[in-house]
Amino acid sequence: MTDHMRGRACGIERLYLDFDSFFATAEQHFNSKLRGRPVGVVPLDSPNTGCIAISREAKALGLKGNASIAEARAAIPEMVFVVARHDVYVRLHDRILEVIESCLPIAHVRSIDELVCELLPSESAEKQGVAERIKRALAENFSDVLTCSIGMAPTELLAKIAAEKSKPDGFALLQAADLPEALSDLKLRKLPGISEGIEQRLAAADVTDFSGLWALAPKQARAIWGNVEGERFWNGLHGYHSERPETRKRMFGHSRMLPLDWRGDAKIAICARQLCLSAGRRLRRAELRATKLTLSFRGGGYRTRTASKGDTLRWQREYGFLSAQDDQCFLKTLARGLNEARFSRGFKPRSVSVMLHGLVDDASATGDLFDLPGATARDRSNALERRKWERVSVVMDRLRHDLGPEAISLGPKTDVPGGYLGAKIAFGRIPNREDFNSAPVPDEETHFCSF
Repeated sequence: MTDHMRGRACGIERLYLDFDSFFATAEQHFNSKLRGRPVGVVPLDSPNTGCIAISREAKALGLKGNASIAEARAAIPEMVFVVARHDVYVRLHDRILEVIESCLPIAHVRSIDELVCELLPSESAEKQGVAERIKRALAENFSDVLTCSIGMAPTELLAKIAAEKSKPDGFALLQAADLPEALSDLKLRKLPGISEGIEQRLAAADVTDFSGLWALAPKQARAIWGNVEGERFWNGLHGYHSERPETRKRMFGHSRMLPLDWRGDAKIAICARQLCLSAGRRLRRAELRATKLTLSFRGGGYRTRTASKGDTLRWQREYGFLSAQDDQCFLKTLARGLNEARFSRGFKPRSVSVMLHGLVDDASATGDLFDLPGATARDRSNALERRKWERVSVVMDRLRHDLGPEAISLGPKTDVPGGYLGAKIAFGRIPNREDFNSAPVPDEETHFCSF
């Protein structure tokens, strides 16, 4: 057992709530004309992209969630496609949390559509009654299309598994006495925390089904995962609580898939610039500084056995600088990377990524040697220039906060297809209001695809 393990939880101590097809049902919630119809949510208004979410109706017809538009339309000719509206989903998420909090305190928000609650003995005694109270409150405050699946179990991992087994719009109770028989039919990849890579490692250790996984010892799980996460997984699966240490922010970065007509150097630079500026704003809000910038591209590609697109070609460079938090420093470093990439990348990229890392706070930031006595006039001038641009960046952030995200920009602001550069919802990350670089989209303005 790990040092964090507090003993086996025999009672029902966790509730896990997972919304069903959240992006798609959000669109159906705001536009009643979409209810009951197969809906696909796509990242941009283009026939060459794929779905990032599909409605329950589309799933019931056998469509996979990551289907391309061409595949979806061939399988379901009547399917409706809408463009994702991330700021709308975040606002809805915030309102949803308020409603759930009126029923039960939320312990952790795990993603835009998943959360976990810690149950008191009196609450766990209600069992399905607690879940029904939450579902009723959501239906009364929103609409009956905005459904969720709820699992209750001794640990968060088991509660999450129970919620997954009850999709869509279901409830499942998983008790310690039910294990391991209640989960014996589950395929390993259906378990949260077991990726394709972990599945391959398990297979190499002759673990190919749930029974074999259950029979592992904690230290064996740690060895297979290659870190303490394996032992934490074992604990959660066997009904032991493992406290996760607080994570420390290690980087601020954004990536973007590039539409076909945005894969030339000029438009790549526009996209990368906006990604860099967004990362810089997040860095300053966290009151941190960066000492490194990494620019990377991916391209090529093939279809994996899960039908997802893989990338066979990669280009990446890391650049260092004195601790900084101003956009001028970041953009100058980015320009250096883009110029190098033009001559050495050797392929047309499908995606671009910009990451600020090597983070330090003001107290631990290394001072500039050129600020010390004895520095030349030119060196002192450079230091003064950096401090000036730091003040400019802070003032621009304040103006954007007070007057709106479109109030001011550093250089020309060019819209990139799909929008939401640096403010897309990702697993485990929910953007803040300040992350969005355009005016809020009204809830009722569905963005139907034009093709």
